[in-house]
Amino acid sequence: MQIWAGLGNPGAQYALQRHNVGFMAADVIADAHGFGPWSKKFRGLVAEGRIGGQKVLLLKPQTFMNASGDCVSQALRFYKLDLDALTVFHDELDLAPMKVKVKVGGGTAGHNGLRSIDAHLGPDFRRVRIGIGHPGPGQKEKVTPHVLGNYAKSEMEPLSDLLAAIADEAAWLAEGDDARFMSEVALRMQQEE
Repeated sequence: MQIWAGLGNPGAQYALQRHNVGFMAADVIADAHGFGPWSKKFRGLVAEGRIGGQKVLLLKPQTFMNASGDCVSQALRFYKLDLDALTVFHDELDLAPMKVKVKVGGGTAGHNGLRSIDAHLGPDFRRVRIGIGHPGPGQKEKVTPHVLGNYAKSEMEPLSDLLAAIADEAAWLAEGDDARFMSEVALRMQQEE
């Protein structure tokens, strides 16, 4: 079994914020792969299903971003899984909008959800970094409003295409072929341009 955690903040007022793109990815993956209904568990929402030949538990912590590690660590302990079973979907400032990169381990780059998971479990988990872009060098005061801002109307169609590509190519992630996943998502996005 694998646990795929989408990071975000609970509540309708946060639903379209860039910081919630991890929740958005989890929702689209659940829909695309016919996962069961969302239910409450581990201080989060969970949905179970299969992607390719792999059983996957989708997880959306409902603890707010800064305490995501509590929910994620509870789920890993309950299923007696190691960190290599965990994939975290999250927003990434240092990646161009609508780009996706996958890596294992690394720093948190100021991301409080990642920081919380690191504090509970350590840094060696797989991260699906979904680019939201940076407001610009030397514009630190614009970072928080950008991250916590809603996607613009002009971004909604590309975002929908990106999330669909992530869901459609998720079997590569489930099989552990991160490079193929990234190349297939990038190819799909080029075709949409």
